[in-house]
Amino acid sequence: MPRIKFVDVRFPDPNLPSAYDIEVRLKKFLDSFRERIGSPKFDYALSEADRLKIKRRSAAYLSAVSRNSGMDHLDPKDRARLEVFRNGAQVQPVETEHRADEVASCLHREMPWMAPATERLWHDMRASVRNGDPAPFVRPMLLVGPPGIGKSHWSRLLGAQLSVPTTIIEATGEPASFAVTGSQRGWGSAGPGKVLEGIMASQIANPVVVVDEIEKAGLSVSTKGQSYDLSQGLLPLLERLTAQSWSCPYYRVQFDMSWITWVLTANSVNGLSEPFLSRCPPTELRALTQEHQIGFAEREGARRVLPQDAIDAVKDLILAIEPPHNVSLRSVIRMLDAVEQTMNRPVLH
Repeated sequence: MPRIKFVDVRFPDPNLPSAYDIEVRLKKFLDSFRERIGSPKFDYALSEADRLKIKRRSAAYLSAVSRNSGMDHLDPKDRARLEVFRNGAQVQPVETEHRADEVASCLHREMPWMAPATERLWHDMRASVRNGDPAPFVRPMLLVGPPGIGKSHWSRLLGAQLSVPTTIIEATGEPASFAVTGSQRGWGSAGPGKVLEGIMASQIANPVVVVDEIEKAGLSVSTKGQSYDLSQGLLPLLERLTAQSWSCPYYRVQFDMSWITWVLTANSVNGLSEPFLSRCPPTELRALTQEHQIGFAEREGARRVLPQDAIDAVKDLILAIEPPHNVSLRSVIRMLDAVEQTMNRPVLH
């Protein structure tokens, strides 16, 4: 798996001597220097002024190393957390155009009604392979369509096909941008955002990140009158040039977030700003048909190894509901869950 430089800092040599070691070396040097210039033997003894000068020079050296790292403003605990990126972060590639075809084919076979999203993804993956990118560069996607058609399910399936972690952020439960970007020190909940935390945990720099129902994210206003909007906080992360050197408000160092696959879902574009829509042109999706619902029930039932008569019962129930758009993907999954639970219910004697 290829690696990229993920954080713009210089990690100090792990074998860097301690302050004590540096002071011992400086003392030895001073002794040998005085011996070379022929000082009397009794002059080798260090005076209090010598000791203070050695301590100052040792501290100055270690301070210069810390400043050069770009992490001198961080406490030891946070520096230690960034150590996971000493050798960069991994990215999961799509090695060939044939592999890109396989990923797209699987997504289309499982969820054919998501064809506009799958086709857009497919073209981006093939273009990345031709460009020799270390990982697929997928332009941020805004999937707009009726509720319950499986936009989040498609995103999870995409993460599984790409063999990368998937992070789900519910916009309705995270009204401010803090969930994505993190918050700076001084806030009671100061810390890195969920996206960066996920990358630190997996050490994979190209996860799939899903922001669900982005149009429903509210606006948070601080006691000082500052507003924090989730869609506005996402803007620097959705533009590749700014994402390559994105500055984390918590760590205050730059990270390369440009390889993340962003999937944002919405039921409509109402309430989304023009700058946001310019970075994520909407991909319009249609409601499920009965054919789609039945096909999904067949495939999911087979995956769960349900008997055919149980799957047929779910299909009959789908056909009995009118109009068809009243049946969502969630409804079909609940039906299959109910059948599975009934079959696994213990027999009472």
